[in-house]
Amino acid sequence: MRLSRSAAALAATAVMLGSAAPAVAAPSPSPSTPSGLYGTKDPTYDGVWRQSLALLAQDTVGVKPADRAVEWLLGQQCANGAFAPFRADPGEACDAKVMVDTNQTSAAVQALAALGGHDAATGKAVDWLKSVQNADGGWGYAPGGASDANSTSVVIGALTAVGERPDDVRKGGKSPYDALLKLALPCDEGGGFAFQPDKKGTLAANADATAAAVVGALGKGLAAAPGKKAPADCADGDLTPRQAAANGASYLADALAKNGHLTSALAGSADRPDHGNTADAVVALAAQGGAGQAAKAWRWLERNSAKWAQQNGPAAYAQLIFAAHATGVDPTDFGGGDLVELLNATGRAPKSTPYQGSARDEATNNPTYEVWWFVGACLVAGIGIGFLLSGRRRQP
Repeated sequence: MRLSRSAAALAATAVMLGSAAPAVAAPSPSPSTPSGLYGTKDPTYDGVWRQSLALLAQDTVGVKPADRAVEWLLGQQCANGAFAPFRADPGEACDAKVMVDTNQTSAAVQALAALGGHDAATGKAVDWLKSVQNADGGWGYAPGGASDANSTSVVIGALTAVGERPDDVRKGGKSPYDALLKLALPCDEGGGFAFQPDKKGTLAANADATAAAVVGALGKGLAAAPGKKAPADCADGDLTPRQAAANGASYLADALAKNGHLTSALAGSADRPDHGNTADAVVALAAQGGAGQAAKAWRWLERNSAKWAQQNGPAAYAQLIFAAHATGVDPTDFGGGDLVELLNATGRAPKSTPYQGSARDEATNNPTYEVWWFVGACLVAGIGIGFLLSGRRRQP
């Protein structure tokens, strides 16, 4: 999942919080500076998001990130528990002009919970998330904004990460699942999820929201583990969250069936491949139990995503690592490249990796991960190098 409808959401956030984006972007910190920030692009709007995804992806493959990288993330938290995308001076208290949002706060919770030892920070963040829950049970990107599928889903992932039961987190008797089910479309309209109702209250499914909502409806997070049950057929009626997830997976499978990738939802870009949403769709399908249905899309990503990931940096590499994790394939052998090394190279060198020094196989020079392969249609017989599933104890 990417930052929820980022361009529109950021603009809305600036208006709602009474602050505007700077006319000139602040200088981007270098990964080699003491800040510990991953990536070199301006972090004003996505610093915490990309840092959280990078740290979570590293943990998912058994990499121990640099202490400075974790400290940078912790330094972006405000006293009320929310995370700002970027605070140039963490020693200065957050005020009303500091933009905070549910997406980056939830991503930070998922990363810090995975790393362990940060219960105070994650506890404050979750308390803040609960305090800005909407009456329909969901969350918008900015506090007080209308609930949307992406934001509600990433908050569900945060709740699960700290051991909360999302169905028990209620506002006015409504849970996050209630909010998602309100955005689910019937099977004769594809069975996907809408981002939000339009001004007339009409729902229109899109792949971005559907990929996020499938994972959220399953009670999983950004680094969702592979599911063990094949997706059910689309079914209407009194939907449960799990059936809504199955319906959404069916929608995604249909969307990917033609050429193995999704296309951009931006105006004027109908035929432009969307690498990020395709990676998210792979995670959603595999989390629902359809790794075989995701295999074609994964192969497309292997052939076509190297340049996109290089241009977009740590969050993009993390999305691809999450897709590898969900489908049970080796992230160190991605179209001839090593996603783990590429991600690590965008920031401070990690404290350790699972294949340093003697941990590499002397005969093949490949990482000697402790592995198991997800049994599904995407299983490649004869490959002995799988995927480390460490740190997934928080997944249901």
